Amino acid sequence: MGLFDKLKGELIDIVQWLDDSRDTIVWRFPRYENEIKMGARLVVRESQVAVFVNEGQVADVFTPGTYTLETNNLPILSTLYGWKHGFHSPFKAEVYFVTTRLFTDLKWGTVNPVIVRDTELGMVRLRAFGAYALQVTDAKALLGQLAGTDPQFRTEEVGEYLRQTIVGRIGSALATAQVPLLDLAAHQQGIGDRLAQALTTELAELGIAIPRFVIENISVPPEVEAALDKRTQIGLVGDLDTFTRFQTATAIDHAAQNVGGGAGEGIGLGLGLAVGQQMAATLARPAGVPVATPPLTPPSLPAAAQWYFAVGSERQGPADDAAMAAAAASGTLRAETLVWHAGLPAWTPASQVPALAAVLGSVPPPLPPAPPTAAP
Repeated sequence: MGLFDKLKGELIDIVQWLDDSRDTIVWRFPRYENEIKMGARLVVRESQVAVFVNEGQVADVFTPGTYTLETNNLPILSTLYGWKHGFHSPFKAEVYFVTTRLFTDLKWGTVNPVIVRDTELGMVRLRAFGAYALQVTDAKALLGQLAGTDPQFRTEEVGEYLRQTIVGRIGSALATAQVPLLDLAAHQQGIGDRLAQALTTELAELGIAIPRFVIENISVPPEVEAALDKRTQIGLVGDLDTFTRFQTATAIDHAAQNVGGGAGEGIGLGLGLAVGQQMAATLARPAGVPVATPPLTPPSLPAAAQWYFAVGSERQGPADDAAMAAAAASGTLRAETLVWHAGLPAWTPASQVPALAAVLGSVPPPLPPAPPTAAP
């Protein structure tokens, strides 16, 4: 820097900061060799604090307002320099402007899931994300603990530290809330408020407060989401009888759209009639009355077949299976005997009726003729 710049720096008598950024927390006022003229004007705007530092030691702090820098309003700096009487020579000091406004666009999120014990689901892995607001409450503590001599200290330089602090707190906050997972959405605001208080207490020594903490979402792994969706579906079904009728009606609708032909049409018609009868019975039943369950009784015994058979020109019968077996044993019923029963279109030889095969097969054939005896 040349002589002109040095003289120009000494002639500047206004110390101020016009913040044109949205993420700067601390900004150091640039001066040639940190020289400030005695009697210079200091302008501290709203949401700002000016801190004078001499040889690494924090001296005087100025809140919003306009000041004329003299020994009477620089008591600590005057003591450090040993000024007993006022004078107008330039003095050396670093001036840091610290923003005290709210930084509201800060995000947080869990990179890895947090494991908590849920009262209903047991061990659950949770992920969460949201936003928070940051505000400087003690400029001297912030400079001493975080910013140091950084000429421009931004939110990104402290963002990762705050995110780690938040993630370290979120697990214990969810666990100690004693709120079931299914009810967390209704308690997110309360949990966020408690986290804001806890974080503010923890960060007080750094001069930082978290006045607002928002939990935007708490999520579970995909497999847990699928299980919860299935549980919701079961809850929506409610009455299984109603659900069964709904499923049947849906199947009929799909069958009606099938252009496969006659068999599909017949099945669809049969299902339609059955479901129509069921729906009619359901509509006739008063609301709230359960479906009546028929008593468990054994089915009726099947009726014995009634046979008719011809003996010569006469019709014999009706006869059951036992009587037909007896007729076959006596030789009255033979393979060529015409028989009939319900279901046969006409009189049919017994040998052509499959139901009589066992009866005719149980009759032994006639004995062979005896061999001729030899002559003496």
